[in-house]
Amino acid sequence: MARDTVDATPIETVADLAATLEAGCKPTSDFRIGTEHEKFGFNVKDNSPIPYGGANGVEAVLEGMERLLGWERIEDAGKIIGLADDQGGGAISIEPGGQFELSGAPLDNLHQTCREANQHLAHVRQVAEPLGVGFLGIGMAPTWARADMPRMPKSRYDIMTNYMPKVGSLGLDMMYRTSTIQVNLDFETEADMVKKMRVGLALQPIATAIFANSPFTDGKPNGFKSFRAQIWTDTDTDRTGDMPFAFDDGFGFERYVEWALDVPMYFVKRGSEYHDVTGTTFRAFMNGALEGKIPDARPSLGDWNNHLSTLFPDVRLKKYIEMRGADGGPWRRICALPALWVGLLYDTGVLDQAFELVKDWTAEERAALRARVPETALQTPFRTGTVLDVAKEVLALSQEGLKRRARMSDGDLDERVHLAPVEEGLAAGMCPADILLQRYNGSWNGDLSQIFRDYAY
Repeated sequence: MARDTVDATPIETVADLAATLEAGCKPTSDFRIGTEHEKFGFNVKDNSPIPYGGANGVEAVLEGMERLLGWERIEDAGKIIGLADDQGGGAISIEPGGQFELSGAPLDNLHQTCREANQHLAHVRQVAEPLGVGFLGIGMAPTWARADMPRMPKSRYDIMTNYMPKVGSLGLDMMYRTSTIQVNLDFETEADMVKKMRVGLALQPIATAIFANSPFTDGKPNGFKSFRAQIWTDTDTDRTGDMPFAFDDGFGFERYVEWALDVPMYFVKRGSEYHDVTGTTFRAFMNGALEGKIPDARPSLGDWNNHLSTLFPDVRLKKYIEMRGADGGPWRRICALPALWVGLLYDTGVLDQAFELVKDWTAEERAALRARVPETALQTPFRTGTVLDVAKEVLALSQEGLKRRARMSDGDLDERVHLAPVEEGLAAGMCPADILLQRYNGSWNGDLSQIFRDYAY
């Protein structure tokens, strides 16, 4: 999220809050694709993480991008923390450990998404190379200790950093040492949202396995294919997880709101100041718990939207749906992750087939997948086969969905072209982490410095 909001519109009831989500409903002709991807900045000379300040820090890269793009500067306490393209709708932001994120504009098709990603990476290289800075696409910082990670000057991150150790042992690793690719997709009606949420939640571990790309921690193999996904199993369980209640009868906008109301808040923003309100739920806030503790203690639409941005389930609901299960990776994966989900969710017939695939999976099976996939990825046992078997079914459905969309590129190819890296990986029975480990144990001879050469953008 590029900037926290300060919309003072008052909110008073659960129905008010549900209406903010329902406002996302739109006709299928208006469906768009928003892709977010993060990457780690490093010093080319020694592969160390870049700091915030200094001649070759995050600040210098952001200011170089500001000069190049002309986007609006976003500041926190006088420090640049991002850029916003108010014309196109995209934004650049920084995660707690300096992970550099593009929140892409809402685009019509995946060819545009891929062009956007390529253009962004070209712009980043144009600014970063003269500074001696490179960027790495991977799910977790492979060689840097948590203590090595810089801290970005964002007020919300200070509050989260103080709170995370109270609610899980790996929350700080999530904040400072992980990187992701995710896609934001639209829904037509409440029923459409529910079906997409259920398919997304059930299949999120499958996507995690397909894109697993974080097998190294502190300079050596960590025993997992997606340690980023493992980190999420011990990061503030109040606001994370696979949301079993989404599969209950009656799930809809109001039920999601009821869950969100009982999640403790991180902060309330008044003007430019962030007030630490950790431990107070939004429901308690609505019932007057912060009276006399913060200025203007009446909840507003801005407060609610900010709170929604601090919930981290595997699939997150706002005015759109966010698919959050994939590790960061090389540039082809930036295009492949949204392609997988667009193919599954944006054709009604294929969405129905995807729902048929998962509708009889039990809560216990879904939980077991989420627990086991971080370690064994595509080789994870499931029913009479493996996750690889399910992934191949999912890929076939996605390919069919993209074929039916028939959105053609200038070269007269439909969007299935962007699934090529997934197709290649599943044909070989390997996720990206398998390839990394193969190289680590083979041509790299255990030298992880090679990753900064071979996997830099």
